[in-house]
Amino acid sequence: MIVNIFTKVKGYPASLYTIMLFGGCGMEYQRRIRDLREDHDLTQQQVAAILGTSQTMYARYERGANELPIRHLVALADYYHVTTDYILGRSNKKSP
Repeated sequence: MIVNIFTKVKGYPASLYTIMLFGGCGMEYQRRIRDLREDHDLTQQQVAAILGTSQTMYARYERGANELPIRHLVALADYYHVTTDYILGRSNKKSP
């Protein structure tokens, strides 16, 4: 099945919906990026600055209103010293 990434499926961006169906990670990354941020005593503004985005956009990632770009996923994994699979909920193993 080919999904147009510019459409929405059941209210989610189609590419994220595809991950939910076939990748098994669902919305786990939202909770994990919030928990990692809070565990490191960082504000959304501080994490947004690390990613080179606005606080508003980062808040939308945590809420699931916007899909987390791969470049930001990798940057967060590097910053927190965890695997991308951990952030995506595909693994409980944090360290690379």
